Amino acid sequence: MSLKELKTRVKIKAEAEDVYAAFTNSFTIELWSGYPAVMPTETGQEFSMWEGDIQGRLLELVPESKIVQEWYFGDQDEPSIATIKLFPAGSKVQVDVVHTNIPEEAFDDIVEGWTEYMLGAIKEFLEVE
Repeated sequence: MSLKELKTRVKIKAEAEDVYAAFTNSFTIELWSGYPAVMPTETGQEFSMWEGDIQGRLLELVPESKIVQEWYFGDQDEPSIATIKLFPAGSKVQVDVVHTNIPEEAFDDIVEGWTEYMLGAIKEFLEVE
């Protein structure tokens, strides 16, 4: 099975703490996604979004700066790691996402998920004037 990597970036006009919360706070995730989310506050614990469509484990949490998640894709030798980094960019926050070891058959859905349903939805949610 071949594995692929996704790299993407978006700038969001918002405070870093609000962008960080959009990835790490269950209540905030539910607001922008419209679905219940289980997002623990401690590393090593498992998370779930979109009624279990996305599941995994939190590997690293650095407030307002970095989130590292392992995503589950069934039987897989290499863990699929999503690293989300936040950088100040003037009045905006730059969000860099690198997601490694994505199964080829899931790649298109994951790309669309990140760009439209996660980053796009978070940007839309936070940039409401």
